[in-house]
Amino acid sequence: MIPATSFQGKRVALFGLGGSGIATARALAEGGAEVLAWDDNPESVAKAAAEGIATGDLRGAEWAGISSFVLSPGVPLTHPKPHWTVELARGAGVEVIGDIELFARERIATASAAPFIAITGTNGKSTTTALTAHILQSAGRDTQMGGNIGRAVMTLDPPQPDRHYVVECSSYQIDLAPSINPTAGVLLNLTPDHLDRHGTMQHYASIKERLVAGSDTAIIGVDDVYCAQIADRLERAGKNVVRISKRLPLTDGYFADGTDLMEAADGRYSRIAFLEGIGSLRGQHNAQNALAAVVACLKVGLDLGEIQAGLESFPGLAHRMEQVARKGHVLFVNDSKATNADAAAPALSSFPRIYWIAGGLPKEGGIEPLRSLFPRIARAYLIGEAAPAFSATLGEAVPYEISGTLAAAVEHAAEDAARDDSSEAVVLLSPACASFDQFKNFEIRGEAFRQAVNAIDGVSAIGGAR
Repeated sequence: MIPATSFQGKRVALFGLGGSGIATARALAEGGAEVLAWDDNPESVAKAAAEGIATGDLRGAEWAGISSFVLSPGVPLTHPKPHWTVELARGAGVEVIGDIELFARERIATASAAPFIAITGTNGKSTTTALTAHILQSAGRDTQMGGNIGRAVMTLDPPQPDRHYVVECSSYQIDLAPSINPTAGVLLNLTPDHLDRHGTMQHYASIKERLVAGSDTAIIGVDDVYCAQIADRLERAGKNVVRISKRLPLTDGYFADGTDLMEAADGRYSRIAFLEGIGSLRGQHNAQNALAAVVACLKVGLDLGEIQAGLESFPGLAHRMEQVARKGHVLFVNDSKATNADAAAPALSSFPRIYWIAGGLPKEGGIEPLRSLFPRIARAYLIGEAAPAFSATLGEAVPYEISGTLAAAVEHAAEDAARDDSSEAVVLLSPACASFDQFKNFEIRGEAFRQAVNAIDGVSAIGGAR
């Protein structure tokens, strides 16, 4: 735990008593703050009270004596309308912040030299965060990873000058962290997302910009117009900006040339790392993730040898293009995290010969956006409620069967892929659907895929597969 000592002796109100909320309340209390916590869910309040956290309805709080209000990032700050607690806090002139802000203040107060890498973006931030932390750990650095991935940030070990922090930040968390100040801040990309909570794309982009604007070094993917404009704007403001691109040969910055990661300086190019043969980092989208991780690790002092070794040993994230097993020339890949068409596109674009397991609870738009990738699909195996709609979209473009269940789909796909005469056939679970018709969540769906694959005679699990 990181005691929030910068709040010692202060009265702090807190709303939102999920896992990170309780952790934040404990950190505040451990740091010497007087905490008053609340939640709209009576069960959450009761659980917190049972764990010794002071609770009380914030409607009746003496806001004049409260110095700060800590809000759970899952609670609306601005859109569609501010939560009632936000209105009370603002009415009393009380700052509204979140747990990332607590961490940022504590780092500056206790160990400002501690390397801090913060990562955001619409897509890819979890893989980039995990990859960056893995490279640091494999190079022997004392590394803490958390935030929007894994552990709540205030449950990490306290800041020390040589302790490295890799923190994934959602837009909700950045919106509550006005003084976030990473050593290296990464903004991967921006596409419309969470507009129900941010109102407009411009507001969403402005929130993401805050993370890199406050960084010593701003590492920005410039493959979309929003991020390119942010990079230009920050550079004009005198910020240290490093541009990365998964598809553009930059004059200055870092870019991907196939599986080679290149550095460009005044138009001169040199290869600094490579992804050839690294199964966990296949695809153009992972080239962007790897570029960001490489540059961030360079900025906190790693050398290229340490970085390449970390890239090569990265096992990947569970349920995100996770290579589960092989049987001969057949590779089994778990991409259960792909809960809509846009999320399934990276995996479908990463393999040339695919036996595709898709379906579940359908999302708006179905799989029509994936039509350009249909030529990569040797056969589709459709499951769940989406099967009839998906079969209609596939039509005569892709051979398919309605398998019904995931177990049947795995069995049939494995048999068909084994007869494929290509050098590599991939049985890919990338559902393009929510899991809720047959599974509680995408993790359970991915685990069911793993179990079905591992039950096939003669398969060999791939190192790092869970």
